[in-house]
This record gives sequence, structure tokens and C-alpha cells, in this order.
Amino acid sequence: MLALLKTMRIGLCRILEFALIIAVVILTLDVLWGVITRYIFGSQAKWTEELARFLLVWVSLLGGAAAFGEKAHLGVDYFFNLLDPSARRLLAILSYVAIIFFAISVFIVGGVQLVQSNFASGQMAPALQINMGWVYAAVPVAGFFILLLAFQQLIETLFEGSASVKEVV
Repeated sequence: MLALLKTMRIGLCRILEFALIIAVVILTLDVLWGVITRYIFGSQAKWTEELARFLLVWVSLLGGAAAFGEKAHLGVDYFFNLLDPSARRLLAILSYVAIIFFAISVFIVGGVQLVQSNFASGQMAPALQINMGWVYAAVPVAGFFILLLAFQQLIETLFEGSASVKEVV
């Protein structure tokens, strides 16, 4: 079961990384096109700045989820490493439970409410003419990935013991 969960985490991280690569390539091309249109044609394409902002929102949130899945977030592990292994394991479990609660309550529930209210209001982006709900959908999508990855890491910590605890806090 643990091997399946680790495979799932690796697969989710690869999906996130692929999506991030595509988004960053599009973001780079978009900014480049904005610069070209501003300096060569004298007037920047109106949609380039807006698209760059929206892509940056998606890249930031999905990048945070990917970093969490790879356990690559910045952390202060000096005090964490001073604890004995059983205290580290307990702290890791408490951290994952807090992350799961936060992912559900803020990212998923709050994010879904944000997306629904934006779709209901019909608020459109001025230049791209897309509903702002699509932009804000990055919040619950990232929350879903964080929830899955935190759940996997919690199960791994519970069943593998202190050997799997790696710089959680």
C-alpha cells in the first residue's frame, strides 16, 4: 500500500510539473510578445499583461503544491532535528493534519465558493473576456493536489514511522 501511495505522489508531482512547464513556457512567450509589441509596434497587445498575471496566479499556486509534494518548501529544521524521533514523528503528524484541515477549509471549500461566486456574478476579464472564475479556479485545484499529497505523506508517516519524517516543519 505504501508503495502505491508513493507511486501516486510521484505521479501527481509529475502531472504538476508538466502543467507548470507548459504554463511557464506560455508565460514566457506571452511576456516576450508583450515586449515585442510594445517596442517594435509602439503599442503593447492589451491581452498580454492580463494573461501574464493570470498565468502567474496558476504557476504560483500549482508550484506551491508541487513543492509540497516534493517536500521542497523552505523550513526551519534546526529545532525539529533537535527532537527525538518519536517527537519528530508526532510533530510531523500534527503538521500534516493541520495542512489537511487548511487545504480543505481554505483552499477547497473557500476556493470553490470563490469560483462559484465569480461564475454567478459573470465578472469577465477586460482584455481576455474570460470569466474570472477560471482564474480563481487555481485555488481549489491547488488545494486538491495539496490535500492528496498531504494525505499521502500523513499515511506514509503513520505507517513507516520516524524514518519517513523529513523536514516537515
